[in-house]
Amino acid sequence: QVQLVESGGGLVQPGGSLRLSCAASGFTFSSVGMRWYRQAPGKERELVAFITSGVGSTNYRDSVKGRFTISRDNAKNTVYLQMNSLKPEDTAVYYCNVQWLRADYWGQGTQVTVSS
Repeated sequence: QVQLVESGGGLVQPGGSLRLSCAASGFTFSSVGMRWYRQAPGKERELVAFITSGVGSTNYRDSVKGRFTISRDNAKNTVYLQMNSLKPEDTAVYYCNVQWLRADYWGQGTQVTVSS
């Protein structure tokens, strides 16, 4: 079965950095695009970044462009989200997502808190 396990969240000061990881299993990782979403308290879940299969083209929401970088290691079945210059408004639970065989799969999420 499809499994996504996120890690790497935590508490960081404004301007700091974190690297999130999402270990995937149960599907052909290298053949599908991968997404990172986030959900802040009282807000809807929003797409943060996307990376395609193959050459690994990337796309980001405007508010994180130039600060966040999504990448993937197909040998490790893992997708990453490097987050730099973090701001308090980046505080949220971050989720890994894959669409596989017409179904959506989510990890359990990892909490990122940006606060002084």
